[in-house]
Amino acid sequence: MRLVIVESPAKAKTINKYLGDDYTVMASYGHIRDLLAKNGSVKPEDDFSMTWELSSSGTKCVHEISKQLKSCDELLLATDPDREGEAISWHLKEVLAKNLPVPVKRIVFHEITRKAIKEAIAHPRDIDDNLVDSYLARRALDYLVGFTLSPILWRKLPGSRSAGRVQSVALRIIVDREVEIEDFETREYWTIEAKFTAKNKKIFPAKLTHFDGKKLDKFTLENHQKAHEIKDILLSQSFAVTAVEEKVVKRNPAPPFITSTLQQEAFRKLGFSAKKTMQVAQKLYEGVNVKGETIALITYMRTDSVNLSKEAIEKIRNLVSSKYGKNFLPEAPRIYKTKVKNAQEAHEAVRPVDADITPQMLSGKIPSDMYKLYTLIWKRAVASQMASAEFNQVQVDISDTLTAKNIFRAVGSTIKFEGFLQVYVEGKDESENVDEDEEQGLIPPLAKNDALEAKSIDACQHFTAPPPRFSEASLVKKLEELGIGRPSTYATILQVLRDRGYVKLENKCFVPEIRGRLVTSFLMSFFDKYLEYGFTADMEQSLDDISNGNKSRLDLLKDFWNGFCSYVSNTKEITISDVIDRLNETLGSFLFESNQDGSLNRICPECKSGELSLKIGRYGSFLGCSRYPECSYVRQLDSSAQAAENDNAAKAEPSEYPKFLGVDPVDGAEITLRKGPYGFYLQKDIRQPEAKIKDTPKSTEKKKKNAPKPSKKKEKIAKPARAAIPKFIVPANVDINTALWLLKLPLTLGIYEDDEVKIGIGRFGPYILFREKYISIKNPETIMTMTLNDAIGAICKRSEYLQKRAARSQG
Repeated sequence: MRLVIVESPAKAKTINKYLGDDYTVMASYGHIRDLLAKNGSVKPEDDFSMTWELSSSGTKCVHEISKQLKSCDELLLATDPDREGEAISWHLKEVLAKNLPVPVKRIVFHEITRKAIKEAIAHPRDIDDNLVDSYLARRALDYLVGFTLSPILWRKLPGSRSAGRVQSVALRIIVDREVEIEDFETREYWTIEAKFTAKNKKIFPAKLTHFDGKKLDKFTLENHQKAHEIKDILLSQSFAVTAVEEKVVKRNPAPPFITSTLQQEAFRKLGFSAKKTMQVAQKLYEGVNVKGETIALITYMRTDSVNLSKEAIEKIRNLVSSKYGKNFLPEAPRIYKTKVKNAQEAHEAVRPVDADITPQMLSGKIPSDMYKLYTLIWKRAVASQMASAEFNQVQVDISDTLTAKNIFRAVGSTIKFEGFLQVYVEGKDESENVDEDEEQGLIPPLAKNDALEAKSIDACQHFTAPPPRFSEASLVKKLEELGIGRPSTYATILQVLRDRGYVKLENKCFVPEIRGRLVTSFLMSFFDKYLEYGFTADMEQSLDDISNGNKSRLDLLKDFWNGFCSYVSNTKEITISDVIDRLNETLGSFLFESNQDGSLNRICPECKSGELSLKIGRYGSFLGCSRYPECSYVRQLDSSAQAAENDNAAKAEPSEYPKFLGVDPVDGAEITLRKGPYGFYLQKDIRQPEAKIKDTPKSTEKKKKNAPKPSKKKEKIAKPARAAIPKFIVPANVDINTALWLLKLPLTLGIYEDDEVKIGIGRFGPYILFREKYISIKNPETIMTMTLNDAIGAICKRSEYLQKRAARSQG
């Protein structure tokens, strides 16, 4: 009997059907242990030794595996084929090592099919020590940065949440783009655009490219006067065709998906967040129930590789030939090379396990989100092995007949052969230009020397635009280009930035919050080296070198820690006042208005003698006067409305509350943030039917007075729902989504052992409620992202503690 261990029950269920009675498949439910969540779990003074703690679910898992091993001859660790999967296998072997009665082997496969699993079992290997070392180095780095930087932030910059090795760099990218947008100076420019009529009476557009023999660049015509002077000259001229150039332009298909491009395209075309994309892809990989049978539909979704196996290419080519025709098939298979910095090409691209399973075959048989993502993956993979698309491109030069020095140019293209475009068209980000070879419209048949009538000639005004904010797709692309983080971590990074209140999504784009700008400015002032893009990318390269056996884990950690400690020691003597002075300086153009000469105006608008300065309190950041308490001027900092504030609206008057946050999408009730004698709270107002508040005849009123008590109760107005703002949430950062969540508390997460598991916030902070027992949540902020599994872990841990305490008292 052989025991096979995978991460999830879904994966175990799919694999189990491919193995006979000689195998038992069990799930570890992800990682069984993690670093002890307290300072000192990584010890630099002891060669960076690490203290691990089994989770409650991990303890249960190890117990079940140990029990099962008694009747088995071999243990096969079949966790995911990447660094994280290798780590899970290593943890399992380490914990089981003391009482391991059977040999242990590692098997890997990139798709859950009978053939792949049998092949993996036939070629087992040992755990890859280099991959494990790389994991340990990454885990130690993230821990040391987080547990060292975050407390500094809490002390020096009150209200901050956390800092991270990759998280803080991603935040900097978003903040830097926002600063770039704010500093952008719009520039005016003009173009001359005409519409010409051909011999066949067809009208087509053209743009002026040369005037008086000189080429026009973007800003040659910089104002109304210049543009209209040229327009007036051209209006009196006649025109003819001076050159016609026709060519066929080919466009090749994009390679099959890797993790990052899948996240980008799913955002562009399906509106999926990176997190949702990975969740849906995980289900497609582990297996989906189709008509009572569990089938794995795609290969492993965490990959940097654009490679396809020979078998997959052959199957796709056969499909293309039969479904679309041999003319849609290139002569030779397409072979792609990755362009990702620091790519790890350990396995295949994301592709359908079986290309013959078309999306149409799954329509209505699997959940909608799975169907949409599978369709995207299938189309991209199939298109990657199809023939190039071909465009007929025409470029026509039109000159004045008098001097031939004033030239208009018309460009048009049409599809000659669809090729891969019949299956798939790659999406574009807002910042990307449309390819010139894409269809641009028809140009009527023209020949050299054809006379043309200028139907209209117009001077058109334009203005340059700042770069767009990052969407999830474009930010993932930027992180990938810079070599920062790993595709498998992008979804988590973006979610953490939002959970910490550092950024918000506005029109599907990231906008830095005040807190995010302050944290970035602080870190760039005192830890600038560790926010440099190049440093973070080099660190990723070093981690890859460890996984390839080309670098020592201890050498990397020692080099990092020695440098990092010197930065930390430099902040020990820094006071909050020093931090505020630095932030006033680095964020001056954002915080303060400018004088006409460009200098910053920090004079208090109320007392006219004090100086404005950044103030940081428990309820957020604001500008205050240096003469406080004599002058009580305050201006709240609101990233979304700061530009519109004026001096009269700048004060934090009591009338600021109640503050309207939005409406409940279920019943349309208004939700407001209010300030009471005991702090801030939320209120959901209940609207009464208008008939009950309209004028009532006096006779009716008398009847009401004499009405029996039950009817009086019916006339009472229902109390509005209220929820206090807990201490770990800054009131200024409460939005409608946070408000709706708080008003739902206590919230049921799910069922465990036939009883409800609830979470809530009480007098003593966040708690888990299970079987009428309250369990305190040590880290209050985690309640907002707590899942049923997290709560079950806390319940088990509490139960174990009580059992041990009872045993000690009996002893």
